[in-house]
Amino acid sequence: MEINKLVDLNNFRTAPKLSDWQAKNLLEELEANILNADWITIGVMAPSDNEAIEALQSICKKYSSIKFGNLISLHADGAVFLKANQKTGNVFVRSENGLGEGILITCQYDEGAKESNTFGPLPLNFFT
Repeated sequence: MEINKLVDLNNFRTAPKLSDWQAKNLLEELEANILNADWITIGVMAPSDNEAIEALQSICKKYSSIKFGNLISLHADGAVFLKANQKTGNVFVRSENGLGEGILITCQYDEGAKESNTFGPLPLNFFT
């Protein structure tokens, strides 16, 4: 399947491998959505809690306005799902078998008339 736009990722359960060209184009499209959003939530499906936390930290490193604290206290065994909310600063992680692998970004809006949009799954190293 060809991947040229974020919407093309909707058919994937696990993040596909992306060429440099694809990653660059998807990042440009994603950044336009992130900058237009009032806040984002981040979901990370990963083989371990450490890999999920590393993926979250890579997003925080790329975008100085996205910050989460107390990540050292997070722990779950085996495959995990991590959820982080930029608005509240809350981060949770739980063991979850049977998930794919990747990052999901949901752009959220304070105005109820605007519908949130989820993009992904993106590779765990997408923001590095």
